[in-house]
Amino acid sequence: MSLKARLKQPEILVAPGVYDGLTATLAASAGFEALYLSGAAVAYTRLGRPDIGLTSLSEMADTMALIRDRVDLPVIIDADTGFGNALNAQRTMRIYERAGANALQIEDQSYPKRCGHLADKSLISKEEMVGKISAMAEARASDETLIIARTDAIGVEGIEAAMVRAEAYVAAGADVLFVEAPRSAEELARVAGTFAGRVPLLANMVEGGATPVQKAEDLQALGFDIVIFPGGIVRALAKSAAAYYGSLKAHGSNAPFSEQMFDFNGLNDVLGTSDMLAAGRRFEGLGEG
Repeated sequence: MSLKARLKQPEILVAPGVYDGLTATLAASAGFEALYLSGAAVAYTRLGRPDIGLTSLSEMADTMALIRDRVDLPVIIDADTGFGNALNAQRTMRIYERAGANALQIEDQSYPKRCGHLADKSLISKEEMVGKISAMAEARASDETLIIARTDAIGVEGIEAAMVRAEAYVAAGADVLFVEAPRSAEELARVAGTFAGRVPLLANMVEGGATPVQKAEDLQALGFDIVIFPGGIVRALAKSAAAYYGSLKAHGSNAPFSEQMFDFNGLNDVLGTSDMLAAGRRFEGLGEG
């Protein structure tokens, strides 16, 4: 089922954050219907840096292509600001679409951007963002590829300005609306009360971020259609990795940590190694005699 078709169903779509083929595989195996390729998660893992606009278009596209080679699920990809002006946003659309993305999320921050839950952000004009949305719609190869318009205005200009911008982005043709970082349950409810039923709505749950973390079912009750948990996997793995390295340094062995790890065979089971080797054997000897 395409992402566009899935959003016509009443149940909220939960899209966990992933950042490589392994996390995409694990999320797919857990039964999720779609994935979110987080620019922040790529910055954290590939660069070991914060989400302050350092990740490049090519790094994101390469990651998207590797994930698409591994899983078939719809992927929402973080397009940041489109990496420049409207022409850059068009190029981002073309490159991401060819890499296998099903939806592109673009935001109205200035470039370089920063995480929507960090302070001291700055915005481009509403008119420039409308132009980017229109340019991306013109550049996409398939109408099934969705444009998710995100406004970061709450943290810069306040909720009233964010609502004005959101109205403009919907009018410009955004397929999904993402009002970033509501600061309370009341602001979440206001976004949903204004736009639910008019355009699919996306909510972003960031552990320790500006928005109170809500359950998917509660967001659905408000009127949201998608909820993403973009960086949770990195925070979970980072804590586990810190504990692992600390244990290894202290003990000179993995034995004390073994119950918290896959062993060699366990990880190969997750990866489907036996099935892949069996598939490869089908092609052996085809050119003989």
